[in-house]
Amino acid sequence: MIKLSSYINFNNNATEAMTFYHQVLGGKLSLMKVKDSPMKDMFPAEQQDIILHADLTGDDFTIQGTDMPDSDVQAFVGAVSISLTLASVAEVHDKFEKLREGGKAKHEVMSFFAGTMGNVTDKYGVRWNIFTPEK
Repeated sequence: MIKLSSYINFNNNATEAMTFYHQVLGGKLSLMKVKDSPMKDMFPAEQQDIILHADLTGDDFTIQGTDMPDSDVQAFVGAVSISLTLASVAEVHDKFEKLREGGKAKHEVMSFFAGTMGNVTDKYGVRWNIFTPEK
C-alpha cells in the first residue's frame, strides 16, 4: 500500500496556514516549534518560535509543512497543486469557497464530462484542484 502526502514549505506562516487548513478540512493538527524539538540547540534564538514540523491528518489525507527556510524549495512555490477529491458537488463548492478566502480562483466550480471541479490558489500561495465525479 502506498499513501502519498504533501509537504509544504511556508514563508513563516505555517501555524496560520495549517490552522486554516484544519478549519477547512478537519482532521488532527499538531505543530512542533523548534524550541520544543530535540534539535532546538542547533538553531539560533531568532528561529526558536518557527514551526519545525506541522502535521494535519484526516481519515484519507495528510498535509505536512514547515517554516524552515530552504532556498531551493522557495523557488518552486506554486509549482505543485494539491488535488482534493470529494464525494459531492456541495462539498466541492464548500471547500472551494473556504480555500478561496483571501486567495484567488483560477477556474470557478463547473461541471464537465468527468464530474465537477474548480481550481483555486489560497492565500498562502498553495494551488488546489477540487474535484468530485458527481455532476
